[in-house]
Amino acid sequence: MKDADWRVKVLEEVQQIPDAKLALLYELIHGFRLNSETNNHNAANIMQFAGCWSDLSDEVYSEFSDEIAIRRQQAFSQRRNRETSID
Repeated sequence: MKDADWRVKVLEEVQQIPDAKLALLYELIHGFRLNSETNNHNAANIMQFAGCWSDLSDEVYSEFSDEIAIRRQQAFSQRRNRETSID
């Protein structure tokens, strides 16, 4: 089904909603739209960094990658100790 067809179907359904429920429906639709816009905005912010490491030398990238691995191991080992300790 095409987007235009879905839009028509949604509008037909909205016409059937009792007046007392319109505010609730509006909040649902409005929240859905805002959430969708926020997700698109976040993706655009993240993608601005795509390829930013492409100019690193292999040596610098390797050191950086190793450092990340070490920090992750340290962070998760500390987290694991906190989660398993019961007082």
